[in-house]
Amino acid sequence: MFNMTGKVALVTGGSRGIGKAIAIRLAEHGMDIVVNYVRHKQDALATAKEVEKFGQRCLLVKANVAKESDVDSMFEQIAEEFGCLDVLVSNAASGVLKPVLELTERHWNWAMDINARALLSLVQHALPLMKEGGRVIAVSSLGSVRAIENYTTVGASKAAMESLVRHLAVELGPRGIRVNTVSAGAVDTDALKKFPNREIILENALKRTPLGRLITTDDVADVTLFLCSNLSNMIQGQVVTVDGGYAIMG
Repeated sequence: MFNMTGKVALVTGGSRGIGKAIAIRLAEHGMDIVVNYVRHKQDALATAKEVEKFGQRCLLVKANVAKESDVDSMFEQIAEEFGCLDVLVSNAASGVLKPVLELTERHWNWAMDINARALLSLVQHALPLMKEGGRVIAVSSLGSVRAIENYTTVGASKAAMESLVRHLAVELGPRGIRVNTVSAGAVDTDALKKFPNREIILENALKRTPLGRLITTDDVADVTLFLCSNLSNMIQGQVVTVDGGYAIMG
């Protein structure tokens, strides 16, 4: 069920954190990987080395997924290198951490472009390369449904992305393409280090997690692998939450 030899996956924001873990996990089970990055080339190269340890090909593509011209170029490279795409993991994310009343139009548009609109563009470009059985997986967070301090633009954009996933699931389902969201709880990644109250977030998350530990990037990667497999064939348009039970604590 988890032998995916011969398949190709694109992981946006795949050089670090959750994206890196997903890229490595999919390569471990036979997929060739396209790692998309914007700034962290050395991290992307390190991810490629990990992918290649499993005997898989890894194409590195520098592209800002919020820019249509960059997305155009990225998919031209994917088509030239592989000629197909089986899995799209929309993981790249960004946004400013500010109180609501300090937000500007630029802050709002920046987060929406990268976290929500980019998914639509990526899917539109991927479809010509994707056949029946393809997978689209968006990576979200609990901030899409919970109010988190200074997380307004990211949370709202993630909520928009989750809504888009449901609409895509309805339209692409007849084509045999599965579209779902993986929503992660608090993961101690480089992104979380930008929060001024990082230690408090992690401490509170640990206290409120019934399974007694914080989730890791590998936990998120494992669920992504499941959604890429035939075991998930009848899961469509859903948000699969990976948080050790944190969200059910109110």
